[in-house]
Amino acid sequence: MSRLEDSAVARKTRGAFFTPPAIADFLARWAIRSLDARVLDPTCGEAVFLLAAAERLRRLGVTPEAIAGQLTGVDLHQPSLDASRALLRDEGAGSRFVRSDFFDLPTPAQIGDRIGWQDAVIGNPPFVRYQEHRGDTRRRSATAALAQGVRLSGMASSWAASLVHASAFLNPTGRLAMVLPAELLTVQYAEPVRRWLRRRFAVVNLVMFERLQFRDAEEHVVLLVAHGTGPCDSFCLYHVDGADDLVQIHPMDPVGANPAAEGKWSDLTLPLDTRQLFKSVAGERMARLDSYGTPELGTVTGANDFFAISEVTRRKYGLTNEHVKPLSPPGTRHLKGLSFTRAQWEELKLAGERVWLLHPEKTARTKGLSEYLKLGEERGVPGAYKCQVREPWWRPPAVSVPDLFFTYMSHRYPRMVTNTSGATLVNSMHGIRLRGDIPREARAALPLLGLNSATMLGAEVLGRAYGGGILKMEPTEAASLPVPTTEALLSAWKVLAAQRLNLDAALQRGEWWTVVAEVDRVLLKNVMGLSVDQVGAIRDAAAVLRVRRTRQTELNGSAKA
Repeated sequence: MSRLEDSAVARKTRGAFFTPPAIADFLARWAIRSLDARVLDPTCGEAVFLLAAAERLRRLGVTPEAIAGQLTGVDLHQPSLDASRALLRDEGAGSRFVRSDFFDLPTPAQIGDRIGWQDAVIGNPPFVRYQEHRGDTRRRSATAALAQGVRLSGMASSWAASLVHASAFLNPTGRLAMVLPAELLTVQYAEPVRRWLRRRFAVVNLVMFERLQFRDAEEHVVLLVAHGTGPCDSFCLYHVDGADDLVQIHPMDPVGANPAAEGKWSDLTLPLDTRQLFKSVAGERMARLDSYGTPELGTVTGANDFFAISEVTRRKYGLTNEHVKPLSPPGTRHLKGLSFTRAQWEELKLAGERVWLLHPEKTARTKGLSEYLKLGEERGVPGAYKCQVREPWWRPPAVSVPDLFFTYMSHRYPRMVTNTSGATLVNSMHGIRLRGDIPREARAALPLLGLNSATMLGAEVLGRAYGGGILKMEPTEAASLPVPTTEALLSAWKVLAAQRLNLDAALQRGEWWTVVAEVDRVLLKNVMGLSVDQVGAIRDAAAVLRVRRTRQTELNGSAKA
């Protein structure tokens, strides 16, 4: 079967994406250090890694006959094995091939081993997201990872278990060289893998790319090269633009890093000087958002289409204040500026938006309410999970009115919005109630002062990217967002309060970059004492990570919100 016959859809289904030869050559060159090295590609696909390994061994002086006995390729897809065998034959080399699901193969430490200890494991494990990685395949992959002491969650994509299982075929001095999705650094389900890497290997190196490297996949990747027996006491980074730049990497080029023992490694995507600057500013000159108030989930109704109602619906069923509470409509599109006021809520009510949350008092049963609840029953609302687990199903646990809204799903950046509307919220946003000892000015000041480059860079580092470039911040991630200290906030607010209306208008026109520039000038430069170059470095880093996340090419702020 040719690559053309093996469709992109079929490859994507099984998580197979063809690795650029420059990447395979680099990993083979790094991993294979001796003439007698035994090399395993656990998911060999169309043999790009086996071909690179054969060429590496040939350059070291190994004969073609010996090469065939040193290489092993594993794949469940028979056409890929046939293609691999033909390609190696055409290059005058050979390999042992094993048709099997990789997770079915016992390791050399287990009974029934068919592979043996390896000096190098190289490859590109399949990247199948958790929605497709399920059933018996997921069970076997989770079991294989658990055998190496790594307990993966049900959200884990297939690459995580493949990486862990592959390491079990390495001898104590063996080398692991893998292409992995960049979410290794950022997603929560990869946390057990990050801890395991620090525990399993003595040396861990990562190669970061500025550009996408796979034609068929819109995923950023990193190269993981690790060896020795842990715990890790050497962690280094390389930054390159693309695969063609790998040949220029010099042994003295890596930059030492000290990733967090727990949590994400997102900041490793930043160059060393920028990473150190950001850590210094965030850790020494700023505060965490939860020092003002803890971000909390909005009301989880289980069926927003039913529980969030319009003024027309409220009147139709004769619902009163005993039945409903004012609500900021689901979503965040109506939050254009720095605040959400009662007047804006009234405008949305007149426009037919869903500005009421159904939250009846248990004793407030009326004919109109009964009719509306009957409508919900006809629609199957009581069968929704959140409705099933509460009593009564028709009374969601309304969240208290917050001082601030926090837009945790964002295309460009998360925002805080002052809430003077008296409205509660559903779980399309977070809410923040300010602590009693926080200065009253913070309610108006935080949404504006939060629009600085250091806070925006913090969001990129702490948040997680989802499909379409959406940045999401769960409450625990939002809680650790770096924001101005109360002292810095009050000092900057003395200057910016007078400009608030003009800056708010600019924000509502979509001119967010002018707002950020002015807040940076007052807060970061004048109040916090950062130099112009330092402010520029932080702003540029935030822009680069934002563009990388959204896969756009413009840095000038003209991207769509």
